[in-house]
Amino acid sequence: MTPTTAPTQAEAAIEDLYLVPDKRRAELVNGRIVILPYIGMNASQAKGALLVSLKAHEKKTELGKTYTSRVAFVVDLPHRKSFSPDIAFTQDKRNFGMRFPEGSPTFAVEIRNELPENNFPETEIEQKRADYFAAGTLVVWDVDLLSEDVVRVYRAATPDTPTVYRRGDIAEAEPAVPGWTMPVNDLFA
Repeated sequence: MTPTTAPTQAEAAIEDLYLVPDKRRAELVNGRIVILPYIGMNASQAKGALLVSLKAHEKKTELGKTYTSRVAFVVDLPHRKSFSPDIAFTQDKRNFGMRFPEGSPTFAVEIRNELPENNFPETEIEQKRADYFAAGTLVVWDVDLLSEDVVRVYRAATPDTPTVYRRGDIAEAEPAVPGWTMPVNDLFA
């Protein structure tokens, strides 16, 4: 099932994302606000582990900033005006205050939801990944806790050839997050 699309009278704008009911996570795609689904416990635990690991790396290296899924990255693609990845890192250290950051994240993490009613079709996942690269993202992690191939690391330089990490491996996000690594096992509660 795909996420629900909020009804709109006219084409939605970035400003409309600030008004999404209950401050739900949303993206602006094809002129419409797309409400993204809640996630289950295992995905939430993985998200938390990624956030803690990236924040520690951010503080240690001062190479960029880490963001949670409540942030919309404003982009200017023909059919997409924002991204709201599960976790993001950007080498752009500008302070946007209370506004959404402009530009695509350097590194985006999308965690597949274990709740079957919230799964995206594979074609939508591939299109979103292509959109990330078109907007300037260097690395996208596709995290699937239910697969043997837990982390698929896609890079802008080779978008159709992921590096695959499984339990017991140490995953990375070069060149988007220089020097950062994370044990795949840490993604599991």
